[in-house]
Amino acid sequence: MPAEPAYVPPVTASLLTAEDLLYLHLPDKQAELVKGVLIVREPPGARHGQVAMELGRLVANHVADYRLGTVYAAETGFTLRRNPDTVRAPDVAFVRRDRVPEIDRTGYPDLAPDLVIEVLSPGDRPGAVLAKVADWLDAGTRLVWVVDPERRSARVYREDGTETTLAPEDSLDGETVLPDFSCPLRTIL
Repeated sequence: MPAEPAYVPPVTASLLTAEDLLYLHLPDKQAELVKGVLIVREPPGARHGQVAMELGRLVANHVADYRLGTVYAAETGFTLRRNPDTVRAPDVAFVRRDRVPEIDRTGYPDLAPDLVIEVLSPGDRPGAVLAKVADWLDAGTRLVWVVDPERRSARVYREDGTETTLAPEDSLDGETVLPDFSCPLRTIL
C-alpha cells in the first residue's frame, strides 16, 4: 500500500515591514511598501530626474531662506501606516520645522511630510498615482503636487479634498504649507 502523502500547509505570502524594506537589497530598482506588499519600479528617466531636482532645489532654497523646516531628497522613505506597513518615497518632501523628527541613522520616520512632490514618469499608471496621493493625504500630508513633464501640467491635491489642475502658464503655490513660495510651471517643464 502506498504511503500517505505528507501534509503540506498552504503557502501564504507574508507581509513585509518597514524594517524589512530597509534591509532589502534590490540593485538598480526603486521600492516602496504598500500595506505590507513590496512595489518595485525601474528607476525613472532623465527628464523626471531633471524636473524633480529643479523643484527640489527651488523648494530647498526657499525653505533655507525662511528657515521653515527640512526638505528631503528623492526616494526618502516615510512610514505612513503600521500593521500592515506602508512606506512611500516621494520625489521631494518638506516637513515643517516644528515637526522635523529626530533623525534615526537607520529607518524611516513615522510621519507624513507637509508637502509631497511627485514627478510622473511616462510609464506611471493613473490609478497607481491616485493611490499614492490618497496614501499621502490619508496619512496627514497637507499638500501634494503631481507634476507631469510629458503633458506640461500639474495637479494640486489638498488635505481638504480640493484639487486644481495647472497649465504651463500657472504657478505651483506653497499656500499655507510653504508660505510665499511660488514657481511658474513653465520654468521647470
